[in-house]
Amino acid sequence: MNLELLMAAKTPCSKHVTVETSTPGIQYGQSKNIKVLLSLGGAPGDLSNYSLCSPEDAQNVADDLYQNFLSGENGPLGSVTLDGIDFDIEGFSNLYYDDLAKALKAYSTEERKIYLGAAPQCPIPDYYLDTAIKTGLFDYIFVQFYNNAQCQYSSGNPTNLFNSWDDWTSRVLPNNSVYLGLPANPSAAGSGYIPPADLINTVLPYVKQASNYGGVMLWSRYWDIQTNPSYSDQISPYIGNSALQSIVAIKNAVFKCVSSTLYRLFSKSGRGKSLMSI
Repeated sequence: MNLELLMAAKTPCSKHVTVETSTPGIQYGQSKNIKVLLSLGGAPGDLSNYSLCSPEDAQNVADDLYQNFLSGENGPLGSVTLDGIDFDIEGFSNLYYDDLAKALKAYSTEERKIYLGAAPQCPIPDYYLDTAIKTGLFDYIFVQFYNNAQCQYSSGNPTNLFNSWDDWTSRVLPNNSVYLGLPANPSAAGSGYIPPADLINTVLPYVKQASNYGGVMLWSRYWDIQTNPSYSDQISPYIGNSALQSIVAIKNAVFKCVSSTLYRLFSKSGRGKSLMSI
């Protein structure tokens, strides 16, 4: 990876979270059986420029991620051991992310599983993550159903969203859970916001019929709490088919600059899940 990933992880510039403040939250979440993932990538910007150069580079990045964040050795987050890696690849090259997924998953053992997540845009195929997702190695697929008119809810019309949801849930392997990614506030994205009442009464009853429905992803925690009650508080009783577990998730794209936040709600009938992404 042509980035100073580990240096960035040691010197985050985000005003939302620091290593010192995130570590206790991670430990608390894990004490509640919440899976904590490190999210890589993010939207392109002045402070981000990332790509993989080769399969060998992907292996080296996987080794570094494991050693510094997944192994339990003392690293940028101290002695905290994260549970996996989330791929939020939204720019630059689309090459070798399948190799990175394979290399990371190879660290799984019978005693300990390494979890993988992916956050593709809703148009199919996703340019950056399609090849990686097709490996079937991702436990969580967080599809971003916003900022793309052809596959999102629009002006009270859920047709494009439902068609895209059906495409995603039919294409993703059965062992991969699919999550409905939405903006938590009209200002959180350019388009795709769904009023809570419409989500509860129209959208959720439809998407929850999919056997690999996992839950709802909200962008972002910052926008979520701009209303009272928050978006998540309004929808959380309706997310799952069984007992719902939820957690505020702080997401930092640790490539040269730690940035942004993400709130994710997870539930799966018969096997409730929670997850934090940093």
